[in-house]
Formats: sequence, structure tokens, C-alpha cells
Amino acid sequence: MTSYKSTPLFGGALVCDLPEKFADVSKLRQVPDNQEVYIDKDGFTSIIFDITERVGPSGGGLEEDGRAMTTHLEELVGDDVDTVKVWNTTETQFTKLHIDIPAYTLIATQTPKVDTRERLSAPDFTALILTLVRLEKEQTDILITINVPHIKGEYDEDEVDLALGKQGELIGDAVEYAAKIWSTFDIKDWGVFNEI
Repeated sequence: MTSYKSTPLFGGALVCDLPEKFADVSKLRQVPDNQEVYIDKDGFTSIIFDITERVGPSGGGLEEDGRAMTTHLEELVGDDVDTVKVWNTTETQFTKLHIDIPAYTLIATQTPKVDTRERLSAPDFTALILTLVRLEKEQTDILITINVPHIKGEYDEDEVDLALGKQGELIGDAVEYAAKIWSTFDIKDWGVFNEI
């Protein structure tokens, strides 16, 4: 069972529980001011918190928020958007945020375009669990991305078939991490959105 610890983000302005086995990447290398990045010390999974400018016009609703989700996903994967398959998208409720704050989560996979010489070091695919929190008044979108590279020999290929609903251990763990974030994520200092 995974052990979690309360983790301050952006100088304590935000807080949530993260797995204890995840390390703060900013202690190893420079991370942009609008990001917090954590990586599994025992694996390849990473969790990224990104405070970005809100995408789309004010107002909202499912259609507008869906377009914003697509825009953020396209920005994340860049030119490789044609290698991405979205498996599902759902509305998400954060336990400690006001019920009126819209949030959505999608699960997608990205299969790299690489030739066979590069294939040895590239993952077979990377699963993405992307959660978008829309803060209209603050003109901010918060993106929480869990990247789960699946590298040959590091996972049981027979256990993963998203078309059949088989997530495998790595994606299953990432879904658990996401659910823990949804239940513990809190905004302690709303002024952070004016600073970043």
C-alpha cells in the first residue's frame, strides 16, 4: 500500500498528499516558476502541477471546458498529437475545493514515433492522467499531469489493454495517486495566481 505525505506546493500556497516515494525534481534541476514536478524514486512516473493562464473565453460550460482540455493536451504533447489516444474524460470533484469550481480528468496514451534504432530507450507508450481545474475569477487553469512511461521489461504487457479496461499496475497506481490528489488538494493562498 502506498504511503502519502502532505506536500506544500508553490511555497505552501497549494497543498496535497503525494506518495512518499516521490522526490521534488527542483532539488535536482531547475523547474519553471509555474511548475512543481515530482518523480518516483523507484520508477519512471512523474507528477507535474502547472499553473497556466486560463484558456478560452470567460463563462464556460462543458463544451468550452472540453475545448480548453483539448488545447492543454495539444500543448503538452506538441507535434506528437497524432500519436495520442484519449480513452475517457470525466468531470472530477475535488473534495476541498468549492463545488462550483469545474474540474475534468482524462486518461490518454501517447505512443512515440521512433525508428527501430531509438526504440530500445523509448517507452512502448506513455499513459497520461491529466486533470484540469478551471479558476475563472483568477483567469487560471491548473493542470495536474501524471505521466506513466511504459518501458519494455518494466511492466507486464499482458496486463495492459485499455480498450478492454485493463490498466495494469502502473496505470492503476497512477489512478490511485490522482484520486488521493483530488481528495487532498487545497488552495491555501489564492494570491499565488497573481504572482505566477
